[in-house]
Amino acid sequence: MERLYILAPAFLGIAFLLVMFGIYSLLCLMGRTPQVAGVDRRKFTEILGPFIVRFMLWLIRPVERLFAATGVSPNLITFLSLGLCAGSGLAIADGLLATGAWLYALAGVTDILDGRLARATGRQSKAGAFLDSVSDRWGELFVFAGCAWYLRDTGWLLAVMLGIAGSMMVSYTRARGEGLGLELDGGMMQRAERVIVVAIGSMVGAWFAAEPGQFGYAAAALGTALVLCGGLASFTALGRWIDGYRQLAAREEAAALVEVKDRRPDPRELPPAAVSAPNPMRISGEHTA
Repeated sequence: MERLYILAPAFLGIAFLLVMFGIYSLLCLMGRTPQVAGVDRRKFTEILGPFIVRFMLWLIRPVERLFAATGVSPNLITFLSLGLCAGSGLAIADGLLATGAWLYALAGVTDILDGRLARATGRQSKAGAFLDSVSDRWGELFVFAGCAWYLRDTGWLLAVMLGIAGSMMVSYTRARGEGLGLELDGGMMQRAERVIVVAIGSMVGAWFAAEPGQFGYAAAALGTALVLCGGLASFTALGRWIDGYRQLAAREEAAALVEVKDRRPDPRELPPAAVSAPNPMRISGEHTA
């Protein structure tokens, strides 16, 4: 009974998502697929394809329109997302896994909203993008720190380290690539996917933690989610690393070929003697013949 009490908000949320997903799927089957801006700006993964991404953006569109109508600053939404991540980390550290999962899920939604709100209201800027990107990294560190404290006396602490390493390298590889003029996005475990995996792991852990003496199962549930998150994130970062190296190597090779070509003398610029001088050996050969 205690489990049902703790997870009642989760069950209600899941029921709401299922109902809305059913409505969305029915609209698509009827040929009335909702048109949502911004779907084409994302490189999809094996987990979240265009169908799911469009559903998620369609679902939060009323909130986006409400914020746009009220004139809420995108930076304020960014700080709200950061605060939710901090609250999630504190909740998980204190053993309130269900609360931590919900706060992290809400942080993921607000993280989507700030960028979309900036584009919808014409407030896009490099300063805002920088603020958002750094805020996302701090937010993930807050959540992972809470997981580390919760799992501090278990072997699953290594899973937290893997999660931190994978998540940070995905973001760093993309940022380093952008600094070199590359676009390294896509992959299996991006920000949205990491939020979903960790939130689900926390929710499953909360189910076990609701009963006394089940901490080991709760830790295993959260730790398994972190292993999955960290492992797939590392795989994503590795793929971006290889892709970035190949792009840069191809670019340098092409530049080298252009440089060699530019160094070759243009026959039109050579002296007439160098262009039209007869070959002595060829003349001698013709004479002896």
